[in-house]
Amino acid sequence: MTVSIWLSLLGICILGAMSPGPSLAVVTKHTLSSGRLHGLTTAWSHSLGIGAYALATLYGLALLNEKSPQVFEIITYLGAAYLAYLGFKALTSKGAYWLPFNLALSRA
Repeated sequence: MTVSIWLSLLGICILGAMSPGPSLAVVTKHTLSSGRLHGLTTAWSHSLGIGAYALATLYGLALLNEKSPQVFEIITYLGAAYLAYLGFKALTSKGAYWLPFNLALSRA
């Protein structure tokens, strides 16, 4: 792979690491309940696990692309179609998750 592809992958990984999600909740829980050292241990363990998972995924996709480019292309188009479907569903939803603030408070 070229340097530009590696840099693109690095940028995606950095953006993914910065976005809050379940990983942040786990690290925060361990940090608040057991201290800074446990939080750092959890964060590093999680990052190593995600790194191993990402590396295995990259090698698997590279092998698939090398052995059967047609199947790889089909998977690529299916993934793009799924993302388009998710976007369409998000744009056409009734916005149940975006209730007005007062209405959301009155339901609580």
